[in-house]
Amino acid sequence: MVLTKGGEMNGYAPLVGMIILGAIFVLATITVNVLLAVKRPNRAKHEIYECGIEPTPQPAGGGKFPVKFFVVAMLYIVFDIDIMFLYPWAVDFNHLGVFALVEMVLFVVMVFIPYLYIRRRGGLDWT
Repeated sequence: MVLTKGGEMNGYAPLVGMIILGAIFVLATITVNVLLAVKRPNRAKHEIYECGIEPTPQPAGGGKFPVKFFVVAMLYIVFDIDIMFLYPWAVDFNHLGVFALVEMVLFVVMVFIPYLYIRRRGGLDWT
């Protein structure tokens, strides 16, 4: 922290300077884009775009959406959280002992039981 003769702090001067330079850069970039951009509006640019699939009209109630998409998404989240718990356990495995091994085996079994249930019920069959 640098003090001037008047006792004011100049420690934040570089930070404030970088924020000002960043703001100037953003404003300059947006201004150059607005001034130099080629403007050729057409019907295709104003259409709704959804992942390359042509949008189709929906019924008044919104139509039905297959639940299997949500099942797969939830399974992904569950296994993602599972890995989030398994990684630190694996890193510190040597110090944790047998109790932690038993606990992790129970955790993995508790995660895989719903997976086997969904698989048996056909929740992952896409045909």
